[in-house]
Amino acid sequence: MQKLGWTALAVLMLAACSQEDGGAPGNDGADETPAADETKAAKTADDSADGADAAQEAVRPPTDPYPSTYEPYPSDVVLITGATLLTGTGAQIDNGAVLLQDGKIMAVGAVGEVEAPESATVIDAGGKWVTPGVIDIHSHLGDYPSPSNASTSDGNEMTSPNTAQVWAEHSIWPQDAGFTRALAGGVTTLQVLPGSANLFGGRSAIIKNVPSRSVQGMKFPGAPYGLKMACGENPKRVYGEKGGPGTRMGNFAGYRGAWIEAEAYKKSWDDYWADHEAWTGKDDDDEDKGDAPDAPERDLKLETLAGVLNGDIRVNMHCYRADEMVQVLDMAEEFGYKVSAFHHAIEAYKIADYLAENDVCAAMWADWWGFKLEAFDTVPENAALVHAQANSCAIIHSDSATGVQRLNQESAKAMAAGRRIGIDIEPKDAIAWITANPAKSMGILEQTGTLEPGKMADVVIWNRNPFSVYAKAEHVFIDGVLMYDRSDPKRSPRMDFEIGQLNNKHTGGAGQ
Repeated sequence: MQKLGWTALAVLMLAACSQEDGGAPGNDGADETPAADETKAAKTADDSADGADAAQEAVRPPTDPYPSTYEPYPSDVVLITGATLLTGTGAQIDNGAVLLQDGKIMAVGAVGEVEAPESATVIDAGGKWVTPGVIDIHSHLGDYPSPSNASTSDGNEMTSPNTAQVWAEHSIWPQDAGFTRALAGGVTTLQVLPGSANLFGGRSAIIKNVPSRSVQGMKFPGAPYGLKMACGENPKRVYGEKGGPGTRMGNFAGYRGAWIEAEAYKKSWDDYWADHEAWTGKDDDDEDKGDAPDAPERDLKLETLAGVLNGDIRVNMHCYRADEMVQVLDMAEEFGYKVSAFHHAIEAYKIADYLAENDVCAAMWADWWGFKLEAFDTVPENAALVHAQANSCAIIHSDSATGVQRLNQESAKAMAAGRRIGIDIEPKDAIAWITANPAKSMGILEQTGTLEPGKMADVVIWNRNPFSVYAKAEHVFIDGVLMYDRSDPKRSPRMDFEIGQLNNKHTGGAGQ
C-alpha cells in the first residue's frame, strides 16, 4: 500500500469507496428452483452447526479491538559512519558505525568492524553524534493538539473520579502539528496519556511518530496498554465540590474501592472460563452437562482495571510527594499489581533507594517546580539522585508540547545539576533517560530504545553532542526511513492547516 506524506493526511479518498451490489434488477426471488431450495436448506443446516460450534466456544472479550495497522515505510540500506555513538546500553563508541537494513539495526560497532553491502547509502557522520530515537513517556500530543482550542481539548474526561473506561487513542488527532515539532527534536516514539484530573484517567496509547490518516496507523505494534492514575491535589481539587473525593484519604478510598470491584470482576471471568472448560470437558450424552455457563456482563471500566491485575496493562501514576508514592506502592502490594513509573515525581529523590528496590521508574522534569504546593519541594538534582541508586530507572519526560522538542537539553540540565554535587554522569549514561529507560517502563525495550542489532532502526544523527545547548537533530530515522532532514524542505514536514498560511516558508519541523 502506498504511504502518504504528512501533507496528504486530509485526502479522504472517497472516490475509492465501492457501492454495495443491490443484486440483479427485477429478481425478487419468485423464480427460485427446487435445487435452490435444497441449497438453502443445506446452508440453514450448516448455519445451525456453526451456531452449535460457537456455543462450545467460551466468550473472551477482545484484548486489542483497535489493533495497530502501522507498517514501516519502504527503507533503503543505510550506513552511518564516523560518528560518536551513544548506544543507550551504557556504552560510547568513538568513530563508530551503524548499519540500517530492512527497517532494523543490523550492526553497531567501530568503523571497520561494520560491513555494508555495496548498495548501501553511506552517510559520513564525522564529528556528529548518533543515538537511539528519543522516547517521551509522558505526552499529551494529539489529545491536546495545536492549534489549541476548546473543540480539540480532548485529554481529560472530567466527568467522574474513575474513567478507566476511556482510551487516549480515541482522542488523538493525527494532524497535531506538535508531532512534527517533536520529530525535529529526535522523538520517534511517544506514550500519549489522558490527563490527571481523575483517580483513574484511562488507557494510554503508545505511538510511532509517523504520518498517518488514523491513530491505528501510528500505534506502536504490539505495545502494551498503560493506565493513567493520579494522586494528590488534582483529583481532590476537581471533585471536591462534585461529590468527592475532596481529601487525600478520599483519593485512596476511591482507589481501593475500585480495585476491590476489579478483583470481583476478574474473579467472575476467571470462574466463568474455568466453568466453561469443565463444561466442554463433559461428554455430550452426560445428563449433568446442561447448557453452557453464561458469561459475565462486560464492564469497560473494570475490564481495564482487571487488565492491570492480570499484568497486561502497565500503571503510570501521576504523583508528586514521596509519602504518597510509598502509600501507592503499599496499595499495589495489597492488590497484587505493579506500578511501572511515577510521573512528575518531584520528590523522588527522597525515596530513590525505595524506588530502586521496588523496580519502579521515576519520570521527572529537569527543573519544573513550584506551580502548586505539592510541586514545591524538589531539587534540580532530583533525576541525578535517582540515577545514582543501583538498579535505578530515571526518566526525563515532557508533559509539554514545547518540552518534547528538547528532551535532550532537559536531560543535559539534570546531568549538569548532578555533576555540581559530585555525581559523575556521562552522556553514555544520561542518554538512557530519554531512550532505554522509558522503553523499559513502557514495555517496548525489546523492540526499541537502544542501538543494538535486531532493534527497530529508530535513530537520530545530531550535529554535535546531544547534551550541548547548541545540539540539533539533523536526521531522524524511524524503522530505517529518513523521516526528518533539517536541511531538506521535503523532509521538514508541515500539517495541512499550515499550508498556505501567510509567510509560511520552509518551517515545518525545522522551525526555520
